[in-house]
Amino acid sequence: MAKTARSTARQRAEQARIARERAARRARRVRNAWWAIAVAPAFVALLLIIKVAIPSPGGGLGSGELSAATVAALSPPADVLDLVSRGQGVTFPNKTQNQPALTAGDKPEVLYIGGEFCPFCAAQRWGLVIALNRFGSFSGLTGTFSSSKDAFPNTATLSFHGATYTSDFLVFNGVETSDRDQKQLETLTPDQQQLFTTYDSPPYVDAQSTGSVPFVDFGNQFLQTGTAVDPGLLAGLSHDQVAAKITSDPTGQVAEAILGAANAFTAIICKLTNGQPGNVCTSQAATAYQQEVG
Repeated sequence: MAKTARSTARQRAEQARIARERAARRARRVRNAWWAIAVAPAFVALLLIIKVAIPSPGGGLGSGELSAATVAALSPPADVLDLVSRGQGVTFPNKTQNQPALTAGDKPEVLYIGGEFCPFCAAQRWGLVIALNRFGSFSGLTGTFSSSKDAFPNTATLSFHGATYTSDFLVFNGVETSDRDQKQLETLTPDQQQLFTTYDSPPYVDAQSTGSVPFVDFGNQFLQTGTAVDPGLLAGLSHDQVAAKITSDPTGQVAEAILGAANAFTAIICKLTNGQPGNVCTSQAATAYQQEVG
């Protein structure tokens, strides 16, 4: 009987110990839960502080929707474009000789081929969009950055991927072959591939530049492989910062280059459209490059 009593006592002691351990574990779980609830707001606040303090590459909105300020800068007032005139640091496209006109239906066509990863494409798009906005309008333009691993990393720019362009005077086709990580986005049509193969090679470009982007074909009458604007001018700027330099500092280096390029493209497009619309093609901005256009 004594042995049985001792055994029973040990069992009760063991059961009591297990109960105490379970109670202690429950208490720890409760404390941990209350601690998580208490610190969660502080943790969220910390994340918000980090997000503000460390912006996305290039700052601004990152890839996606353009701000109202940036959209407005893509259609600057005519007097600002006239003021800039030829601008500074602009590389004018090359004029072709005796080439068949590139048209779509009964309108001249401008073909752009590039990639979102490309910093030179990034710099080229700003002036090209501003020029095209004088003849029509875009919908679906988005903001993106060039590759973080290429020259001039994270250059703020626009993307033609998913965008459409409407004009009474010309047709524009913008093809983005790759995204900023060089993953395929779009494929050239057979006709576009033929144009790219023909005009993005000698004698129209240097042999070492064959097949490079950006490539812009202005109706087969003017060609540009490479950029009219130095992408280094945009280094470290967000979309909104580029926009601010265009709208608020038209005599600054960035605006002189981008708006000067836009005026060069405008002069070429006016040549393709036979001077239409008149208010654009007779402006000081459009006639500034009259000598190059011929």
